[in-house]
Formats: sequence, structure tokens, C-alpha cells
Amino acid sequence: MLGIFNKELVNAPKELNSPLPPMEGSAKRVTQKPKQVDPQECLKGFLSAHSNAFSLSFANNGAALAFAPPAHPNQRLFSGVDDIYCSFLGSLNNLSSLNKQYGLSKCGNEALFVIEAYKTLRDRGPYPVHQVLKDLEGSFGFVLFDTKASTVFVSLSGDGGVKLFWGIASDGSVMISDDLDLIKASCAKSFAPFPTGCMYHSEGGLMSFEHPTNKLMAMPRVDSEGLMCGSNFKVDVYSKTKSMPRVGSEANWAAVWGQQAEHL
Repeated sequence: MLGIFNKELVNAPKELNSPLPPMEGSAKRVTQKPKQVDPQECLKGFLSAHSNAFSLSFANNGAALAFAPPAHPNQRLFSGVDDIYCSFLGSLNNLSSLNKQYGLSKCGNEALFVIEAYKTLRDRGPYPVHQVLKDLEGSFGFVLFDTKASTVFVSLSGDGGVKLFWGIASDGSVMISDDLDLIKASCAKSFAPFPTGCMYHSEGGLMSFEHPTNKLMAMPRVDSEGLMCGSNFKVDVYSKTKSMPRVGSEANWAAVWGQQAEHL
């Protein structure tokens, strides 16, 4: 799975950028910037590496999604409904009860459920978004793109069973994938694992859905060569923020989330 989004769509935390020079006292020195593959070339490489892979490009939105069906379909899914597209990795143990709760077909898969849950939150917002994600049981990660709203929504479960990576490419666009080599090729050192138990939304930025009242802090990473890489993000147990509000039935949950993020 691969998602490419311009910086207007995904405003990644500045700490995801690598400063490149090595740490003080390191024996190694950087004489030139690492060669970075253009994101579109990376997309072409992804498609050529997988015989059944396909991609969707959204020129007006500055985004692209690519997906390669796996040997085991339940572990990797792609769905699109009403101009909303979702790549889903992993599985939900309580999918049947979730589909019933949301009034969906019992035959619906995880990617379809995420789209419908997102639409419910976006259009009616009866629950705090972090509570909806906490109700998902299993190992999962997903990238959702709402083409009409130009909104990106990413989330990763806290159990570590599924891994996602994100990084900033040379043109400033943000790449998200479960393929670390793809991320490294375009983002060089400006990448990090997507934090577990967290969610990112275009309007509200990055936050922990497992600990929504705690802020996230950036933890610098250093590779084996002593070079600074993009930061990890961890829950700061000593730093609290306002709790996420319950959204009224006619309110847009994303707008409220965005207002909340201004105070983080």
C-alpha cells in the first residue's frame, strides 16, 4: 500500500524532517544529501513490482493511492464508496458486531466499514472520533482519502501487529506506506514509523486515540551511522490537553477536531 499526498493535504509534524548532519561526536560525516527518488517514480516502481497492483491519481487534490492485492485478502483490502477510498491492513475481530451497530451489511469488509464509520463521523458526528477507534478490536492500520473534502485520515492500532511508515519526500509531499524501502527511497532520513495507537487527520493533525487527553512529544531518532532521522512520537504522560468534545448531531466532527487541535 502506498499513499502520496502534497503538503497542502497532509501537514506533517516538522519533527518528521531530518536535519541530516550527524550527531556531535559521530565519526561519520555527511558530504552530500542522500539521493532521493521522486515520489512519482516510486509509485511507478511499486506498480511494476506487483503484477496485480493498481493506482488512483487525483490531480486536482495532489494525491495518489496505490494498492497491491495480497495472497490473503483478509489482511489487505481496498474499497471506494462515494469518492472516499480506503486502504486497510490487518483485520478487526469484532467486525460483525460493528457492522450490525452501524446498520451495515454483515458481508461488508473492514475497508468498507472504515469508510462508512468515517462518513457517519463526518456527516453526523454522534461520537468522539477517538472513542470510535477505541471500539475497533484487532490489529489494523488504514489510510483513507476523502476526495470531495480533500481530507486524509490515517490510523494505526496500538498492539504493533500492523506497521505503517510515513515520511517527507524531496518535493515536500508526504508518503505513507507499509513498505519501509519505498519510504526510504523517496524520503531518505526524513521518515519514521507511524505511531501506534494514534490517528492523523488533515484538520486536526496527529493525536493519540488511546490517550486523547495527553499530548504527543517528538523523540529524535538516530540510525546506525549516527545520523538524525525523523522523530518518533510518544504519548507524554505528564502533559495534558483538553478532552475531545462530544459532537452534536448536526456538527462536522472534523471541524471540531481542528478547533481542538489549535489548543494542543
